[in-house]
Amino acid sequence: MAIWHDSFPLELVKKHSEGTLVSHVGIEFIDAGDDYVTAKMPVDARTHQPAHVLHGGASVVLAETLASWAATFVVDREKNYCVGLEINANHVRAASSGWVTGTARPVHLGRSTHVWEVRIVDESDRLVCISRVTMAILATANRYGNPSAPPP
Repeated sequence: MAIWHDSFPLELVKKHSEGTLVSHVGIEFIDAGDDYVTAKMPVDARTHQPAHVLHGGASVVLAETLASWAATFVVDREKNYCVGLEINANHVRAASSGWVTGTARPVHLGRSTHVWEVRIVDESDRLVCISRVTMAILATANRYGNPSAPPP
């Protein structure tokens, strides 16, 4: 059963990610199924730490990006919008080159919060990072204190 309010429009997400941190670090959305969304990110100079392996913060960027977009398309965007409330990440394996791929799946989809699990794997499908992201679901009428602010 699909969890999306209407759909998960990969092309719209790609368009809205242009010129943001998402595009700066090279995150590319590649798939969305009934209950998941997947994106990949290069492991290169943009995402390396000084030791020339994937920076843990880059993994967190990928995880929060996936969970944020996923939550956005689960809710009715005319009534609600989503913001990150909490994130944690366990970095279990280093990656030094190639690509990592993250997949977000819901753990809990409530009225006021969502919890998403994001698994990030390397090109050999070995776990690099596992993250849990809690999203707050807020009323669009209160968005940035402006009741006329349009949803994303």
